[in-house]
Amino acid sequence: MAIEGLLYTQQHEWAKIEADTATVGITDYAQQMLGEVTFVELPSIGKEVKSKEELGVVESSKAASDVYSPVTGKVTEINTRLESNPELINDDCYNTGWICKLEITDTNSLQALMDARQYDEYLKSVE
Repeated sequence: MAIEGLLYTQQHEWAKIEADTATVGITDYAQQMLGEVTFVELPSIGKEVKSKEELGVVESSKAASDVYSPVTGKVTEINTRLESNPELINDDCYNTGWICKLEITDTNSLQALMDARQYDEYLKSVE
C-alpha cells in the first residue's frame, strides 16, 4: 500500500520531495518481490542522473534489481547504513531503508510520477 505524501514510479521507486531535495528508495511492493535484501550498490555522491536512469542496484537472495532515479538530479547523500545493513530495506523501506538523496535539477521530471492513490491503482494492474 502506498504512503500519502510520496511519489512513485512504475518501476517501484518512491520519492519524498522536500523543497529541492528528493529522498529515494524502493517501495514495499518491490522489497517484497525481491525477498531478503543482501547487498545494495549505492550511487556515488555527485553523480548526476536523469529521470529513469540507473541509480544503483539492490541484490537479494532471489535476484538483482536496478534502482532507477525517479527524478532528474544530483546525488547529495547516500544511506551508508545500507552498506553493512542492507536488510534495512526489508525492515523499513520508507524510513531507515532509503537509498539516497538527490538535489532536483529538473522539476519537470516530477510530472511523470504517481501519487499514492495512482500507485495503488497501478499495483492492482500488475498483481
